[in-house]
Amino acid sequence: MGSKNKLKRFKENESFPNVLQPTREEVINGFQWKGKWKSFFKNDHPIVLELGCGKGEYTVGLAEQNPEKNYIGIDIKGARFWKGAKSALDLELKNVGFLRTQIELVDLLFDKGEVDEIWITFPDPQIKYKRTKHRLTNPIFLKKYEQILKPGGVVNLKTDSEFMHGYTLGLLQGLGHEIMYSNHDVYRNEGSPAEVLEIKTFYENQYLEDEKPITFLRFRLH
Repeated sequence: MGSKNKLKRFKENESFPNVLQPTREEVINGFQWKGKWKSFFKNDHPIVLELGCGKGEYTVGLAEQNPEKNYIGIDIKGARFWKGAKSALDLELKNVGFLRTQIELVDLLFDKGEVDEIWITFPDPQIKYKRTKHRLTNPIFLKKYEQILKPGGVVNLKTDSEFMHGYTLGLLQGLGHEIMYSNHDVYRNEGSPAEVLEIKTFYENQYLEDEKPITFLRFRLH
């Protein structure tokens, strides 16, 4: 994407009512919507997050399927989720928001028990050992999710990385968390939830063209 195109998208994001772009300082010093997301959406429906939402396909796709829930896509790359934000506005979806910030700040964006469900879709597996701290299912991130999820809240991991799937599975078992569902190849093995099969991201379609298996994991943190 050209820099001119990026700047245009950044400018448009500023005018979109469904996009929030707080500075890091604003988040650290007391984010205005923490504990008040029901006011943002003007309802008390359950809140679902997509972390590292990319172009926002899952955020928008799930919001279309479930109008009785509110969806928030979080990513640091605003030029990417511009597409999702624009789609949501074009489709007149009132249950969609996008948040441009770092995922490591997630526990400062939401109050204790404010979130019902989390989706992590095709994250960078950060395979090198020194990158472990950036892996979105490492113990530090799991602790953050535990803080913001309501009791019994669910986390979903959909990835093309067998490494990421195996790493997370082993970690959850070791920490004693509840593995609700696990599938190493969702399109060849039966049993995956409908939303796993029906919604595909831009990159997922590329992986499928290359016949790369897509894995899925659903778990509950204790």
